[in-house]
Amino acid sequence: MGSMMNKENMKSEIARLKKEQDAVILVHNYQISEIHEIADFLGDSLDLSRKAANVGASTIVFCGVDFMAETAKILSPEKRVLLPRREASCPMAHMATPTAVQEMKARYPKAQVVTYVNSTAEVKAVSDVCCTSANAVKIVQGLDTDEVIFAPDKNLGAYVQRFTDKTVHLWDGYCYVHNQFDPEEIKQARAAHPEALLMVHPECPPDVIDLADEVLSTSGMVTVARETSAKTVLVGTEAGMIDRLQRENPEKRFLSAGTLRTCRGMKAIRLEDVYHALRDGKIETELPETVIAPARAALERMLSDA
Repeated sequence: MGSMMNKENMKSEIARLKKEQDAVILVHNYQISEIHEIADFLGDSLDLSRKAANVGASTIVFCGVDFMAETAKILSPEKRVLLPRREASCPMAHMATPTAVQEMKARYPKAQVVTYVNSTAEVKAVSDVCCTSANAVKIVQGLDTDEVIFAPDKNLGAYVQRFTDKTVHLWDGYCYVHNQFDPEEIKQARAAHPEALLMVHPECPPDVIDLADEVLSTSGMVTVARETSAKTVLVGTEAGMIDRLQRENPEKRFLSAGTLRTCRGMKAIRLEDVYHALRDGKIETELPETVIAPARAALERMLSDA
């Protein structure tokens, strides 16, 4: 039984099974530390999308949430993609449905649909192009249209609107983790640490973004954390990212900008889940070709523009 093994034994079993199964482990920044430690690649959704598209292994174990495993499958349909736990789900991705997107397209026939990668495969399939938080502004600016439907994150869409003259029709979805950051708490954190750099994720509400020194995807945060001369950094994103930044920059101090926020879906995966995924080949992500082909077109547009 996996649960009877200690962590070190489990890690060596995972390493053995990985070789046996020709597998690679992709891990999102928001995962718990014990999962970070077994990563072949650790990054944000754009980094991991690129890795999923180019990695040589025949099996991908995706330690992230459901839409990320789907993205890997769309980009590499010939590979086996395993999501270690069914509970590793993203509520925001499920706030948009293909039918509702089609209805919005009918209302704004001149608009192109830009869909954040934090969305289901079926919604990607009815989109013109996908984006990540790292390249959303660039993708929207590069479109040959004056009107955009931006789904499913209204906060990221509102952030993009700041950098373009295009009309951005916002979908009414949000990330419950980032949406909880509160301007009053952030002002208190700044008052307590006036010398600190404040960096927040663009999924935060507009009144939080207004207070920030830097608005960054998680990969952007990794770079700024390394390069900043600030000794204290206030971070407005999921708690797992703060662990990573602290581990990589031990000479600096990283604090949450307000109450520590965690994503239940991201935190669902444990070491034994990865072990069982490799041992039993589950849970395999499968998608119909009718969804894969159009979704891949939207994702490949994103990756070629990134």
